[in-house]
Amino acid sequence: MLIATSDSRQPPAREAAKLTNVTVSTTAAEAAHTRIEPGILYFGTPVVLLSTVDQAGTVNLAPMSSAFWLGWRGMLGLGAKSKTAQNLMRNRECVLNLPSDALAAAVDRLALTTGSDPVPSRKYERGYRHEPDKFARAGLTPVASETVRPPRVAECPVTMEAVVEAVHPLAEDDPKQRGGVLVFEVRVQRVHVHDDVRMPGTEDRIDPDRWRPLIMSFQKLYGLGPQVHPSTLAKIPERLYRGPDIERSRANENRFTNGSQR
Repeated sequence: MLIATSDSRQPPAREAAKLTNVTVSTTAAEAAHTRIEPGILYFGTPVVLLSTVDQAGTVNLAPMSSAFWLGWRGMLGLGAKSKTAQNLMRNRECVLNLPSDALAAAVDRLALTTGSDPVPSRKYERGYRHEPDKFARAGLTPVASETVRPPRVAECPVTMEAVVEAVHPLAEDDPKQRGGVLVFEVRVQRVHVHDDVRMPGTEDRIDPDRWRPLIMSFQKLYGLGPQVHPSTLAKIPERLYRGPDIERSRANENRFTNGSQR
């Protein structure tokens, strides 16, 4: 194995062993990168309007973008003291409303607002203010959900009713961060979409050429451009990804009609 370095330094034997069959250059290739320490690592994630309810039944609607999905499970990263986190801990229900890029102005109207009263000190320092009616503030319309108490956002092309299955603390190894952030594992129970984002000729597929999610990148809002290259993974039939949580979601089909609670 050849390891070429600009100053003739060689990596430790243990590190070199990891580079089997790899030729490493620290000349021109290394010069292409500069070490930095950004305060956030939001390289581009979808915006989610997360609707929850508190113990009094008051609805909260919060924009967030620390979210990703695996099958019909989602992982949501939230500040432990936020109103949304408190509501999720108490009621364990939510709706993940996905706005399109056309709803950027509505989402931005929710910036620097919180359902907490009084405003937590950390948020107060950043300019947040209490807003009791987030839907009215954003100019959005609440519609009843089928399996959870929080409402869906009518204007969002995609809404997903979900329940909390687990809560994972983040950075428990660091005393300075311990208890500050929680990761909520949610299980989706219903998916509702606008017909104009469905793939023609199919029942259960989203057309990525029609779906234009709102993206948060380093605190700024962006849309999604057209496909830049054909995807080999797209050759796998989507039905092969269908997991047991889809069947499980059907088990509660009549949850609200028969008056039962989770």
